[in-house]
Amino acid sequence: MVFKRLMQAMGVGGPSVDTVLANPNCRPGGQLEGRIQVVGGDHPVDVSYLALGLVTRVEVESSDSEYDTNQEFGRQQVTGAFRLEPGQRHEVPFRFPVPWETPLTDLYGQHLHGMTMGLRTELEVARAVDKGDLDPVAVHPLPAQERVLEALLRLGFRFARADVERGHIYGVRQSLPFYQEIEFHSAPQYARALNQLEVTFVTDPRQVQVVLEMDKRGGLFTEGRDAFGRFTVDHATATPDLTTHLDTLIRQSLSHRGLFS
Repeated sequence: MVFKRLMQAMGVGGPSVDTVLANPNCRPGGQLEGRIQVVGGDHPVDVSYLALGLVTRVEVESSDSEYDTNQEFGRQQVTGAFRLEPGQRHEVPFRFPVPWETPLTDLYGQHLHGMTMGLRTELEVARAVDKGDLDPVAVHPLPAQERVLEALLRLGFRFARADVERGHIYGVRQSLPFYQEIEFHSAPQYARALNQLEVTFVTDPRQVQVVLEMDKRGGLFTEGRDAFGRFTVDHATATPDLTTHLDTLIRQSLSHRGLFS
């Protein structure tokens, strides 16, 4: 009996959890739907709760180190406490709201290199938390974000990679403790002044704030410098000639810092 109780305390023979998504594809501000299937183990347990959370890989920089960590966000508790008997099956449907600032993982049917995103299910029994495996999730751009990306492609920029960085962008209202940077190789017409372009979307229900960082790496006898640009795109309003707008903004930002003439 003592051995059996010890094994139970260690979680042996406990419940199993499986999350099934109806569709792993979503957009910021949308939702993921599915069901959580819980099957009782060898002994009865009191489940404290079931919860869901989106998880992405975040780059953290400090004064003396840099490392990657998994960051959970958009957390939602799906159930309260319930009793689970041995072998009993318990199924819980859910609708999980995807935060508006959720980073993108897929563009035009292709996975964005450098991005990881998953939905994690968490179950607590007797104050012991079981964080299950990640169910992969694909986050696609909203129409307003697509318009910006398409304009950059028309200007000749090419996708490179993306990452998520912990922190806040100065002067921009954020709800999440991190932001995504989508990196592009420079278009030919800016190549002398620009090595790469980084795009950040900070989205809310009304609009998308677009932040551009234009990186000019220093040469052997020159100092590298960054130029910045910022504008907004409404979800409901079609932006006329966004390609021309972006071209003008990039040229002005580079010229203002003496990187382009």
